[in-house]
Amino acid sequence: MRAEFVNPFLISLLNVMKTMATMDLTPQKPRLKKGEVAKGDVSGLIGMVGPKTKGSFSVTFEEGLALEIMNRMLGEKPAEINEEVTDMVGEITNMVTGGAKRILAEQGFDFDMATPIVVSGLNHTITHKSEGPIIIMPFNSEYGAAYIEICFDS
Repeated sequence: MRAEFVNPFLISLLNVMKTMATMDLTPQKPRLKKGEVAKGDVSGLIGMVGPKTKGSFSVTFEEGLALEIMNRMLGEKPAEINEEVTDMVGEITNMVTGGAKRILAEQGFDFDMATPIVVSGLNHTITHKSEGPIIIMPFNSEYGAAYIEICFDS
């Protein structure tokens, strides 16, 4: 996995969190992910297809962080993950992918994006449809962790 594919998603997530939720996330060390079980409680997954390669991106939030983002973005703080929270995660997935898509286009990589799928619940799974390795990058905050996963065909 090349850094030029990973960094746009990292930059875009940090930007979306800062501008939409006035929140800073602290990136941790990326690593290869084994298996399909998500690290958090609610995930948005989106596929991307381009003339040179195809891939997918997911962003996962632990419940406490997702609820705080909901509070900061919409002024509502539900007691648990509900339909409004999953809708918000779908929108964040779109915003992060859109931001990354703009950066990648400047580097000569053009992608069409699918509609995001949102999955939630303890030990839910994320299935990337690409053949390449899955890179997972954790982010810390005082409200919990977030994780992005990126997978592109080699």
